[in-house]
Amino acid sequence: LDVMMPGLDGVEVCRRLRHRLPDLPVVMLTALGEEADRVLGLEVGADDYVTKPFSPRELVLRIRSVLRRAAGPPAGPATPVLLADDGLTADTGRRTATLDGAPLTLTVREFDLLAFLMSHPDRAWSRAELLDKVWGWQFGDHSTVTVHVRRLREKVERDPAEPSRIRTVWGVGYRYEAGGS
Repeated sequence: LDVMMPGLDGVEVCRRLRHRLPDLPVVMLTALGEEADRVLGLEVGADDYVTKPFSPRELVLRIRSVLRRAAGPPAGPATPVLLADDGLTADTGRRTATLDGAPLTLTVREFDLLAFLMSHPDRAWSRAELLDKVWGWQFGDHSTVTVHVRRLREKVERDPAEPSRIRTVWGVGYRYEAGGS
């Protein structure tokens, strides 16, 4: 999506796509490169945000990464796991999550991030490490992680303003604290 499309802008198109097709991969490609623009694009649900000028090779790699992640985990010997902690569950086989028995509506990336963090409790992960481990990106805008963590907290924390599960480790990144609620 281009943010500066005539008529309906790309931010609104992304917002509407997310509402109707939450798992549809979306990459924003635009000349608007300020941090506020990138954060807005990621907040409304873009999986990646690429600013002009860009390298065509980098764009292709980013699109491949988004498509790979949207396809979900590769079929194979990976054993499904039921992760559970203080009313929060994530079933990696069914790719479902619940909080106090109520189903959570998570995007593909939000689920992957939650499952990864719950699988590695009490370990601090940098944003770069999370981009690599969850997104499969060797490079990218670290604000992608920040925005996804904030959106995930809104869904899994009893009080997102005072998170007890997904904690910020200042100067490092994030840590999942088991039994944090």
